[in-house]
Amino acid sequence: MNPLHNKVAVITGAASGFGRELAIACANEGMRLALTDIDEKNLQGTIDLLPSGTHVLTMKCDVAQAEQIEQLAVATYARFGAAHLLFNNAGVLVGGPLWTTTVQDWAWMIGINVMGVAHGIRSFVPRMLAQKDQCHIVNTASVAGLLSVPGNGIYCATKHAVVTMSECLQLELQEENASIGVSVLCPAFVPTGIADAGRNRPAELADTNPLKEKYEEQVRKATQAGRLSAADIARITLDAVKQNRFYILPHQKIKSLIEIRMGDILEERSPTQTPR
Repeated sequence: MNPLHNKVAVITGAASGFGRELAIACANEGMRLALTDIDEKNLQGTIDLLPSGTHVLTMKCDVAQAEQIEQLAVATYARFGAAHLLFNNAGVLVGGPLWTTTVQDWAWMIGINVMGVAHGIRSFVPRMLAQKDQCHIVNTASVAGLLSVPGNGIYCATKHAVVTMSECLQLELQEENASIGVSVLCPAFVPTGIADAGRNRPAELADTNPLKEKYEEQVRKATQAGRLSAADIARITLDAVKQNRFYILPHQKIKSLIEIRMGDILEERSPTQTPR
């Protein structure tokens, strides 16, 4: 999808990390924005970083709640009359061995990481199909959607789900001859606030994982060591959208680990340990 000027971009998880940088990058392209996050304070911080004159709609939204995403879609079309570029970007992470994870951990991460994407697809794709414009959807997964990383079982499960959901969506839209492109974003470690995502965790899904702090610190160190910034990821992602490229792997060196995993599967070997 190119050019992007004056098109409408919808971004979930826009208060920080990739979402914030995607908002800035889209605004710099002259796009109009519909931004949402559960964190209203930091969402305002994103708005303050946008170029003067950017047309922007903001809404507090828990992407795990289908009705709230539907309200976002209704508000977007009421304000702008269209949505051309949808970033199903909101995501959270809890670490620890699978046997220490709690029911609440699973509910929180599936709700945001998987159902947030599902709700975005369900609310926006029918409207995009009716538009009959060139549109594009970017689902934020992770290299954890292509690898199996010990200590991150739930996260890997949710991000594998996002990858295959994106692949199915691409094939389904092709069958409909729809003018809607799809991309799945699979970055490795990048300095973002995902290690501190628990600050917005609902009280009813409170964290009782006994190894929470240990694994949060591991993720924090790994993300801070990332060589690409969130702004780099946003730039790479918009380039992929313009090129209508499906898989977006900003960290090219990770492909060797993906190849090892594919070899394990095809040769029916036990999984090879993934470096952390």
